[in-house]
Order: sequence, then structure tokens, then C-alpha cells
Amino acid sequence: MPTPGRLISFEGIDGSGKSTQARLLAEHLRAQGGDPVLTREPGGSAGAEEIRRLLVEGDPDRWSPETELLLFTAARRDHLERTIAPALAAGRDVITDRFADSTRIYQGATRGDLRGLVDELHSLMIGREPDLTVIIDMPPELALRRGLARQSGEDRFEEFGLPFQTALHAGFRALAEAAPERCVLVDGNRAPEAVARDVRAAWEGMPV
Repeated sequence: MPTPGRLISFEGIDGSGKSTQARLLAEHLRAQGGDPVLTREPGGSAGAEEIRRLLVEGDPDRWSPETELLLFTAARRDHLERTIAPALAAGRDVITDRFADSTRIYQGATRGDLRGLVDELHSLMIGREPDLTVIIDMPPELALRRGLARQSGEDRFEEFGLPFQTALHAGFRALAEAAPERCVLVDGNRAPEAVARDVRAAWEGMPV
């Protein structure tokens, strides 16, 4: 039986650069002869990608926080079943752009007082934490400008505005303090190459 792979998640506010850093780490591991799976949430499997469109497009008030929570959990369950768990069991490392911590912060802390429900659903339906979570820390004003400038069509959460992004920023920093055994806070307000060096150092410091 192969040694199980490791799960690393990248978290942060919209526009923080986490997607770039997830890609750079995957490229680094491949250059070293690894075979990581690079994936994302919401999404990462066929069914979860369909749910993604419901969540990241459209009017900011399209869903209530409770409905968002159910949709994100459904997408994550499909992602776990069809992409993450099989890859880990095959000995492949999995790098995911967002995981359960995003739901804890977005729906659990800033879209309503739902943290208890978020954790209960996670325990019932997911039951898995990352081995390492890299939180890319970025000033909310700068990250919001970046996110809106992309004009990706997936900017529903950016359209909640700066107060929402500021609350998210505080939530992710609090998460880093609350779970230091797996969370590493990395300053994202630098050149991507400098951020990537810190990300690689965090990865290399993980237990094998």
C-alpha cells in the first residue's frame, strides 16, 4: 500500500494571491519529481464545479448564509469523494485552493452567526482537516482592487464590498492564531517569488 499523500490548503481573502501560490507550489513539487493534484473549491470535481457556478456568480443576495453553507458542504463532499480521498489514498499530495476554513470564515463568521452549524456539518459530512493550511495575508483594500480588476465573472463575494473583505481578513488571522498546529500565516504583500519561498519552507517543514 502506498504511503497516504498529504493535503495542503491555501486560504485567504479574495484577491490575496492564494491561487497563484497553490499553482507555484504544485509546479515546484512536479519539478522535484512529485505528482501532486492541484484542485480548488468550490469545485474540483464535475458535480462540485456545477455547484460552483451557483455560488460565485450572480447577485450578492442570491442565497442566504444558511443556503450557501449547504451548497458549499455539498460541493466539498463531492470534491472529497471523487478527487481528494482517491488521490491521497494513492499516495499523491493534494493542493487545494480553499477548503473547509473558507466556509468557517465566510459563512460561519461573516455571513451570520453560523460557526457552530458549520463545524457540525463539517464533522458529519467531511471529517477531514488539511495537514497544512497556508493563509496568504493581504491588506483588504489591495486584495479587493485585485479581485475586482480580474473581471472574472465570479465576483459575487467581492461585490459585498470592503467591510466584508475586512471582516474576512480578521477572521483568517484569528484562524491562524487558533490553529497554529496546522496554519501558517504568510505575508502576501510581496513579489510572488518571495511569497513562494515562504510557502515552500512551510511545506518542507511538515512531518512526512
